[in-house]
Amino acid sequence: MEAATRTQRKTLVGFVSSRMGDKSIKVTIPYRIPHPRYLKVISRKTVVHAHDEKNETKVGDKVEIMETRPISRLKRWRVINVVEVAPVAAAAVLEPAKE
Repeated sequence: MEAATRTQRKTLVGFVSSRMGDKSIKVTIPYRIPHPRYLKVISRKTVVHAHDEKNETKVGDKVEIMETRPISRLKRWRVINVVEVAPVAAAAVLEPAKE
């Protein structure tokens, strides 16, 4: 009998938009589509919850995520690798300065 082959899983590339709890992140995946009637290109986004096993990502990082089994109520994706690390200045822009 042959061994069962695993189907190819979806992979997406997006940006970390939020770090919630331990090992959890929100990834925003931007995409562009033409409007059905007017054909103007519209920017849209999809936000997914992903599992970050090593807690290695920061807000603004570009990450590659892969579809996986349900890990929690909302998490169906996990981080494969960090494609591009966000510059340190981006973190300072997102957090308000204390005066």
